[in-house]
Amino acid sequence: MNVADTEVVLSIMDGVGYTMTDKADQADLIFVNTCSVRDNAELRVKQRLSELKMHKRNNPDVLIGVLGCMAERLRTELMDKNNVVDMVVGPDEYRKLPKLVEDAYAGQRGIAVKLSRVENYDDITPLRTEGISAWISVMRGCDKFCTFCVVPFTRGRERSRSLKSVVEEVRKLSERGFKEVTLLGQNVNSYHDGENDFADLLRCVAEVDSTMRVRYMTSHPQDMSGKLIETMAAHDNICKYIHLPVQSGSNRILKLMNRTYTIEHYLTLMEEIKYAMPGVSFSTDIIAGFPTETDDDHRLTLEVLKNVRYDGAYMFKYSPRENTKAWDMGDDVAEEKKVERLSEIINIQGEISAEINQLLIGQEVEVLIERDSSRSADDLLGRTDTNKKTLFPREDARVGEYRKVKIERTNAQTLFGKLVCGASFGSSVN
Repeated sequence: MNVADTEVVLSIMDGVGYTMTDKADQADLIFVNTCSVRDNAELRVKQRLSELKMHKRNNPDVLIGVLGCMAERLRTELMDKNNVVDMVVGPDEYRKLPKLVEDAYAGQRGIAVKLSRVENYDDITPLRTEGISAWISVMRGCDKFCTFCVVPFTRGRERSRSLKSVVEEVRKLSERGFKEVTLLGQNVNSYHDGENDFADLLRCVAEVDSTMRVRYMTSHPQDMSGKLIETMAAHDNICKYIHLPVQSGSNRILKLMNRTYTIEHYLTLMEEIKYAMPGVSFSTDIIAGFPTETDDDHRLTLEVLKNVRYDGAYMFKYSPRENTKAWDMGDDVAEEKKVERLSEIINIQGEISAEINQLLIGQEVEVLIERDSSRSADDLLGRTDTNKKTLFPREDARVGEYRKVKIERTNAQTLFGKLVCGASFGSSVN
């Protein structure tokens, strides 16, 4: 989501004559785009601002802005307690950046953090570098109000782009040679533009270009409809990978989280998806140590891991966020207990991921080649439609191609193999 927002900001600033640089000492403006979902993300931003304080001391004319969710949540602290920051801009106010920059050059620091009830950037084409994969925001905000989550307060309520505007953006990306798009939203499968739901949007996007892979994230179990599952199953170029956060295996904790589903509903949904799409892969989010979580609640979460057998998971310790209902519940699970439970979750999930990947040894998988390997100039990195990273010697392969790779070994995160000679799929996705 932040990558997509950054591309919107780049487009807006490009429109008034600014260009991107990757060297801070060449920059007239430095924007720090932020996230507030976890405390650790905010700590990293504060560290970055501390580093930029010395940079600004040596370059007093440079302007520094804090953008995004943290700007929305901590605007007063950022401006009153941190004189390094010249402007604080929330995620719905990026159109005001040119004026705020102009004011800042005149010596006037600025704040713009008003949340919108409509989609603000429908007519802005994000400024993307050439590549093969693109992120597309199709809706913003969230109406679920999970008790641990700041998104409704930092990103606002749900509002969706028109299906027509999304499809047109995908069409232009196809014409430029992009091979994959990921549709984004805080709760993407609650998308609705007044006439079309998310299944309609997904179908229309998939039909733009049958050689372009389509992904999406993030989903809420309550809104994963049968229509959406059928749409995924019906289109070969819609990737058979679903990120479906469970958060906890305990119904008591799910109710405290205001997750609006039971674990029984969640597990039934997973079985329906597996039946419709054999070989589908899943990832999830899990929070360890939510207020009042007991050892029995934790055990139920471990049982869900073993039952579903996710391909991967994003696993976190609970971190209290101000203004949420969970904040008022008190952070009563001891830190050492959180660490212990999280470690157990990570270890079990790691074993499951490794076991699932080992089943692919000896099999041929199709990958979209994304980039050179960061480990070796002789290797390329691709990804299966089930979202598994795959490393292999480059031979005659090129970035942007679909190629088949025979898997020789694996670990919990990555597949390793060799190209299948003569198997190139630059014009189709199987």
